[in-house]
Amino acid sequence: MAGPPPGPSPTADVIIEIDGRGIVLIERRFPPAGWALPGGFIEIGETADMAAVREAREETGLEVTLTDLLHVYSDPGRDPRRHTLSVVYIGRATGEPMGGDDAVVARTFDESTLPAPLAFDHQHILADYFHYRRTGRRPLGP
Repeated sequence: MAGPPPGPSPTADVIIEIDGRGIVLIERRFPPAGWALPGGFIEIGETADMAAVREAREETGLEVTLTDLLHVYSDPGRDPRRHTLSVVYIGRATGEPMGGDDAVVARTFDESTLPAPLAFDHQHILADYFHYRRTGRRPLGP
C-alpha cells in the first residue's frame, strides 16, 4: 500500500526566539502558502526534538537550542494535506536567519508585526505562545 501509514503523521515545529528581535518565521516555498514556524515531518529513527533542531537548521540556517515544550497540537484539520500531530518547542538562537530548504525566506517578527497569511494552525499556536510568555500558562486543550 502506497502513501503514509494510517493515523496522524508526526511533525515537530519550533518557535525560535532571538533576543531583542522576536521570533523567526519562514515563508513557505511549497503549498500550503503562507508564513509558518520552522518545522516538518519527523524522520524514521529521529526523536521529535532532533527533528525540531534539524528542521530549524535546514529552514533558517540557525543552530537552535530547545528550551521548552509549548504543547502538542493534533486537530485533524490543522494541515490541509493530511492529519498531522505536531510537537511544538520553544528554542533560542543567535544570528541572522536565512531561508533554505522549504523556506523562501526567514525573518524575525514580534507579536505586533506578524505577517499574513499564517499557514496551518500557526496563528493559533502563536496566540498560545504569546499568552504563555505573558502569563506562564501553557495551553491545556486543543
